Amino acid sequence: MSTPTSPAIAILGTGSNAPARVLTNDELSRQVDTSDEWIFTRTGIRERRIAGPDESVAALAAAAGRFALADAGLEPGQIDLLIVATCTPDLPMPSTACLVQTELGLRERAACVDLNAACTGFVYALDHAWALLASGRYRHALVIGAEKNSTLIDWADRGTCVLFGDGAGAVVLGPARPGTTSGILDAQLGAIPGTAELLLVPGGGSSPLAPESRRHIAMKGKEVFKFAVRGMEEVTRDLLARNGLSGADLSLVVPHQANLRIIHALAQYLELPYERIFVNVDRYGNTSAASIPLALDEARRAGRLKTGDLMLLVAFGAGLTYGGALVRW
Repeated sequence: MSTPTSPAIAILGTGSNAPARVLTNDELSRQVDTSDEWIFTRTGIRERRIAGPDESVAALAAAAGRFALADAGLEPGQIDLLIVATCTPDLPMPSTACLVQTELGLRERAACVDLNAACTGFVYALDHAWALLASGRYRHALVIGAEKNSTLIDWADRGTCVLFGDGAGAVVLGPARPGTTSGILDAQLGAIPGTAELLLVPGGGSSPLAPESRRHIAMKGKEVFKFAVRGMEEVTRDLLARNGLSGADLSLVVPHQANLRIIHALAQYLELPYERIFVNVDRYGNTSAASIPLALDEARRAGRLKTGDLMLLVAFGAGLTYGGALVRW
């Protein structure tokens, strides 16, 4: 696999946004047969954010994008590529990215597109944007992961309703600032054939109209867990090996926030002190494509990253997809 080498493309700014509404485990236990203890011991989740009927995916994404632009010190007119990673778009068409373009006031010649790789969507979008910027055809990209998973939840299914939340996270990419070693170093994407039925929404697409019950997330949890650990471990091993690195070289790992047990398994595999793994799944649940950029923004603002740190972003999602990226901060 060849990777872009010049110019160096770095993360110039981060931002995030989540709905104000907090749904706790105790509240869920009053509407489905579960409890705070049952949920937390199996997932590590205490609460999640739920968007209201008037909070669109585009609005969540645009708010995160504004924060990222401000953090990068750029104006909307300087963005010439917008990728929104989402599996819960506001509309079948046009893309949510085009709605975000209008909300943010991006220029007409900005390329705007959605990308769906489910929970791995942000890593996929980051890799795509990196390649396009490194080609020299674009200079600055805004990459957003945004989801309103609550619209796909069967609130009577305790196996899935406890897992997911809503939110958005964003990064601005562009040429690395002079005098720094910052930049995306490498990335790898993949998908495991024959696993699509393990995590899906079986209705609502261009297939024949399905009953409402088939427009909810359906998941075979044990199988997804097994493949999630395998996919994230393998992509991490490959990235580290081909760059002559080991887990000890990583200053911070920002994994997809789906389940604390999966994160623990990854930390054990990397033989990393747990304090080098950033975790916020307890407060947001699984926000799909928003998970990593939301966590990355929180980690940065909490002082968990300093100039020169080596960071790993790694995720898995429906498909089953997986992906990872090595980033020098």
